[in-house]
Amino acid sequence: MGDDSLARYPNYNDSKWRILNLPHDWSIEGSFSEKNPTTQAEGGLPAGIGWYRKTLVIPASAKDKQVFIDFDGIYRDSEVWINGYYLGKRPNGYISFSYELTPYLKFGQKNTIAVRVDNAAQPNSRWYSGSGIYRNVWLTRLNKVHFVKWGTFVTTPQINAASATININSSVTSAPNGSLLKTTVYDEKGKIVASNIATITNTTINRQIEINDPIFWSPKHPYLYKIKLQIIQGDKVLDDYSINTGIRSFIFDAKKGFSINGIHTKIKGVCLHHDLGALGATVNTDAIKRQLQLLKDMGCNAIRTSHNPPAPEFLDLCDKMGFMVMDEAFDMWAKKKSKHDYHEDWDKWHKQDLTDQILRDRNHPSVIIWSIGNEIREQFDTTGITIARELVGIVKGIDNTRPVTSALSENDPSKNFIYKSGALDLIGLNYHQDYYADFPKNYPGQKFIATETMSALETRGFYDQPADTTRHWPTSAKAPFKGNPQLAVTAYDNVAAYWGSTHEETWKIIKKHDFLSGLFIWTGFDYIGEPSPYPWPARSSYFGIIDLAGFPKDVYYMYQSEWTNKPVLHLLPHWNWEPGQIIDVWAYYNQADEVELYLNGKSLGIRKKEGDDLHVSWKVKYEPGILKAVSRISGRIVLTSEVHTAGPPAKIALIANKHILKADGKSLSYITIKILDKDGNIVPDADNLVKFNISGPAHIAGVDNGAQASLESFKAKQRRAFHGLCLAIIQSAPKTGIVKLKATAQSLQPAEIRLMIN
Repeated sequence: MGDDSLARYPNYNDSKWRILNLPHDWSIEGSFSEKNPTTQAEGGLPAGIGWYRKTLVIPASAKDKQVFIDFDGIYRDSEVWINGYYLGKRPNGYISFSYELTPYLKFGQKNTIAVRVDNAAQPNSRWYSGSGIYRNVWLTRLNKVHFVKWGTFVTTPQINAASATININSSVTSAPNGSLLKTTVYDEKGKIVASNIATITNTTINRQIEINDPIFWSPKHPYLYKIKLQIIQGDKVLDDYSINTGIRSFIFDAKKGFSINGIHTKIKGVCLHHDLGALGATVNTDAIKRQLQLLKDMGCNAIRTSHNPPAPEFLDLCDKMGFMVMDEAFDMWAKKKSKHDYHEDWDKWHKQDLTDQILRDRNHPSVIIWSIGNEIREQFDTTGITIARELVGIVKGIDNTRPVTSALSENDPSKNFIYKSGALDLIGLNYHQDYYADFPKNYPGQKFIATETMSALETRGFYDQPADTTRHWPTSAKAPFKGNPQLAVTAYDNVAAYWGSTHEETWKIIKKHDFLSGLFIWTGFDYIGEPSPYPWPARSSYFGIIDLAGFPKDVYYMYQSEWTNKPVLHLLPHWNWEPGQIIDVWAYYNQADEVELYLNGKSLGIRKKEGDDLHVSWKVKYEPGILKAVSRISGRIVLTSEVHTAGPPAKIALIANKHILKADGKSLSYITIKILDKDGNIVPDADNLVKFNISGPAHIAGVDNGAQASLESFKAKQRRAFHGLCLAIIQSAPKTGIVKLKATAQSLQPAEIRLMIN
């Protein structure tokens, strides 16, 4: 940490520097403080300037090769040197980029790469960004004849049930006489389904290949083919390049909404920022996969990358797991939202950054929409027309197979200059849900997507009574705000930011009209930063359907009951209250006609959804015991759900999402810690301090509990439970063995869990 201009030189003494592994985010390792210049909007964690150095030997045998260093993302203002030679600067913290090292390398000798990362100019973001080389870095060694980076574009211009035409356009560095391009297509089992060989006559090669009886890619069946391209000269393979592709067609229609492969489908999406909770911005495939699996289990089928290009691993997983993606470029254009944000770099860098994003991501079947911006301030003046047309032109010049949108916060078409540009294929509206039903009248002939919706607020496990009134916190931008002293928001779905709605309000509208192609909910997960509506010490958002630790809030089960075919019966709240207190009891359910509620064996009545209801409810006079719900269809029991009054905390339980990890230094196991009473019930108000002791080839990568106003370190070896739960994230070492994690808390029976690293 800190700044030393001499660190760029090979002979600099870095012997006292910390040795670490990439990816790395130094901000998440720091302490929360309202005095940090990042401000509460970025979570109050430190930023600053840091240097990275790596010394490596490139073997002498590689002297006839070309060597590149590829960065997936550095936040932000990165500068790179090799052996003291300056390679360049990249201000954008979310973009991927490369430098060629070849001219400056000493083959067979030590070479030093130095990277300066400058995240000191603050504030520069409206959410937690992290700091450092937080995405992966690759050293790429190639023959001089090779496929150009991001120079291959795969499209499927003709698709039907009998066959699919795959068009492959590739750029190569040169075309030696007699060289051939071999194209091979494999199915998911590795079987060759098509191949051909052609002579390379130009540095740009366009080939078509036919696949019989294609299997289509969709969110329900994310089938991927692998295309392998090889440059061959004689009996030598000069370069090979593999890419996954999905065969799918989709359409947005002004009247019928969205269809994929000819099947009408609602886009049931969420917005996601890039942080991974306690890991911060550090990219980890297991962490991303856990987030996506939780969303998949909820019934989510789409993600908006808010408000920036994502990590490559994220899109790879969306391809494999079946998520449609709105791939977003910018949160601002030339007009700022934060003092030192990307507007300072706009004029010089926006063309290059947008070009690189589209080139990098255009082959992902998951990507179905390009977004050129979010709530851009140029909506409100004529510069919005010029810039929107320029940006859409850049996108269309690289990829004309997907629609382009911009997330518009001004819903009046007569006042929105980005809309007036006429450049958008798809009209994306943020909020203003009361106007959705009149969209065909206000935007005649236009296609619709709700790019950002809800901004509902909840804290997991916290419940205000009564729950039958919808509230906006605060009521307007200028209104004074008084919330709960616990800095918490009730987990009943009845509180939203003044610009948004509850979850039920907007989903009822979207599901009603075919021309409303779908929505993206703000947000899938809580994220670090933007803790509206609360002041410090709140440091994380309240918007998520799932909390920062990855524990679902109650509304998760509303979506699961609406968006999946799995039977659902979810009962809330907990059952620890004051005797005689009147409690609102809600149930989310599906695949049933009715739900009957019982308290200690006595029926409290049957409830049925009426009209467009998404839950049923009862007012219950509290008495300790067992609250039980039974759902039925035609008199047959579908599901039973119980909530028990819990006694005092007595013991700890540990539950791992994975018991076997790879010895790769990256694999994660998420350990849920539950505080239970003597009978095994979660204690809903338990806040015991849980301490962790770990042995074996692994370490604790992070701890959390989902509390939005906790200032405990994410990197500690202890964590307070929050409403009975907390989390420890275990990361493997590059070594095999048995890992033991022991959790202890004062006056509680401890627990231990074992993991295998192999």
